[in-house]
Amino acid sequence: MGDLDTVLQNAVKAGVIKHFEFTYEQSWLAIKKWLEINVSPNTGDGVTRRELFRLGWEQRLIDDVDGWMRYHRARNLTSHTYREATANEVYAVIPAFIVDAQLLLAALEVRND
Repeated sequence: MGDLDTVLQNAVKAGVIKHFEFTYEQSWLAIKKWLEINVSPNTGDGVTRRELFRLGWEQRLIDDVDGWMRYHRARNLTSHTYREATANEVYAVIPAFIVDAQLLLAALEVRND
């Protein structure tokens, strides 16, 4: 973030984390909805997040279940981002998440009937 002062850097980081939080939520919900429409109406009901991601992987919506579990753990940490170390931990996973979220979007677009 180059020449930005510390206050502005923290504000930008907080905004990025908030957008990550929102986009992660929309991503896993999109996987669940796609599975319910294209596999079975109850596919996503009562399953763990790992199982949901495994089902998404089986349907070629995502490439890496463990990666999506890292994003899930990071999302769970977002309620503790008032701690600088926690905010930095969440912020560190976001570049990989952006790539995987874009891949998910592309897979959904290709496979959308």
